[in-house]
Amino acid sequence: MSVKSAILGDRKSGSPRAEQVRHQILEAIRQRRYGPGERITETEVATWLGVSRTPVREAFRRLETEGLLTFQSWRGVVVADLDRQQVSELYAMRQALEGTAARLAARHIDEPEIDLLEQLLARSAEAECSAEDLAAVNRLFHETIYAAAHNRYLLQTLEQLRNALALLRGTTYAVPGRPATALSEHEAILGAIRARKPEDAEEAARAHIAAAQKCRLQLMADAVHITA
Repeated sequence: MSVKSAILGDRKSGSPRAEQVRHQILEAIRQRRYGPGERITETEVATWLGVSRTPVREAFRRLETEGLLTFQSWRGVVVADLDRQQVSELYAMRQALEGTAARLAARHIDEPEIDLLEQLLARSAEAECSAEDLAAVNRLFHETIYAAAHNRYLLQTLEQLRNALALLRGTTYAVPGRPATALSEHEAILGAIRARKPEDAEEAARAHIAAAQKCRLQLMADAVHITA
């Protein structure tokens, strides 16, 4: 099914077209069709999706409100590019929310979800995985914990956080040694969840995000050094 057909189909079921356009732009940002700091125009998106500029304009406004797009007077609308302070704030929220998700998962997770987490850990331990492959498995691991928390309101908040994470450049799995340490941290989180120890699960999740933040800031510092 084409993107245009999908949008029209969803419209028939009652979903606003602008929301469908917003979703497609979000996916394009996640897939790096539009990267941080890159210009994005209403005309280009309308042509790509086969829709008029009206729903695109509305989707742009929503994404600007959410902080994913920003307007620059000399360039127009661009994908937001987070600075060091914004990244630190984002990771502070990750520690709080993912710690809560792990705590709730330790209370509410079911066996199929535990099995899936174990399978994902096994995949991330495969030596031939690239940094991008590991990052994809990492996202699935975290999203499985979100779902295992069995709390719809937390899940909605984490979805907003996931949108903001799409603005980050590259992957921390490119930092030397990070794949091995991240695997160990994931094992600690899963061990606490499997043992039904909420406090330990939250502590392990918070420690994991804190370590990821250090790697993220290192990536940003390295990028500045390279381009200087």
